[in-house]
Amino acid sequence: MIPKRFRPAAIAALTVAVASGGFFAYSANAVSGPAAADKATTETFARLADDVLSQRTQALVDGQTVRHGHGQGGKKKARVSDGLKKDEAAAIQSLRERKTRLAQLGEVYSGADTKVTVDGATVTGGKATVQVTEQTTLTYKKVHGDEPSNTDFKTRYELTLTSKKGGDWELQTIKSQENGPVAVNEPVVAKAAVVKDDGNQYPDGTPASTTYPATAKPKTLTGGAYNYTAMAQYAEKYWSNYNPAYRKFSGNGGDCTNFISQALNAGGWKPVPGTSTDYRNWWYDGSRQSDSWVGANEWAWFTLSNQRAANLANVYQLDVGDILQADFNRDGSKDHSMMVTYRSKAGMPYLTYHSTNTYRKSLASILASYPSATYFAYRT
Repeated sequence: MIPKRFRPAAIAALTVAVASGGFFAYSANAVSGPAAADKATTETFARLADDVLSQRTQALVDGQTVRHGHGQGGKKKARVSDGLKKDEAAAIQSLRERKTRLAQLGEVYSGADTKVTVDGATVTGGKATVQVTEQTTLTYKKVHGDEPSNTDFKTRYELTLTSKKGGDWELQTIKSQENGPVAVNEPVVAKAAVVKDDGNQYPDGTPASTTYPATAKPKTLTGGAYNYTAMAQYAEKYWSNYNPAYRKFSGNGGDCTNFISQALNAGGWKPVPGTSTDYRNWWYDGSRQSDSWVGANEWAWFTLSNQRAANLANVYQLDVGDILQADFNRDGSKDHSMMVTYRSKAGMPYLTYHSTNTYRKSLASILASYPSATYFAYRT
């Protein structure tokens, strides 16, 4: 079997420059070996990344200015280089178009708060490599009245910069380090790598319609064989912080299916012991796990072959504790797994997942980012 894990989506590179004054610690004549950036330089890198990412978020928000932690207090903002101003304008325009698509589906953001922290920054000669984490909270406008209060996400980027004459730093690239769907404020959706079909037949399931609205299929959340409320509570407790009782796979193809397996287990799904490579088995023992515990395709094959869940006809029929999977590039291999942790009275499911770590992102937002993907909806 081909191991089917989530494949990373890269975003377009941007180039920006920021005026430095005299407080930069490094220049093109700095030492040749890698050295940690000092506090002032690290703060500048954070401010530069914060400004770019906050501008992206601003393109999605209705009216109010996005709050963010840098680029304020009289400090100069990052400047986009002349050569890439056109590309950046197109990226912002794509986010504004996404905003319009979301509004057509009844979703509006009334405010946002973006924070950027530097996880590491090294300088070698006149070049810098910087790892940052963005955490953004978007506030849902009460269009229907029972939307959640907010959606949150964390996403990691790697920045590369070069030192220019006079001490200025120029940002050459900013690339997502996540294996999950693009964050709602990422302007470019890259195609996932195509996986060659191995010729074997598997219980892949039936794709779901994305037509809105759909006939509701509510279910009892507690008191039955499974506790769907407990599943949702688990996912929302650990969406940002990993449960230390489990290993994480964020650096090994993505943690999304490992995360939903944990939540399903918390709600009463029982393990099926056996060979780890046989998709009909599903288990985790602390040091090892079945392929179906961590693999998006293997999880689907286990679920359908063991009748743990059935496919729903429409993605908008998903309820709390149900699972949505996506094949982003329509190559027949599922790329990502998400759990519904809230459903509004208007019939909108909200999804929580790892890779990229996200809390209560609306189904509308997923569809607006990946309108041509193939989706599979599971009633657990």
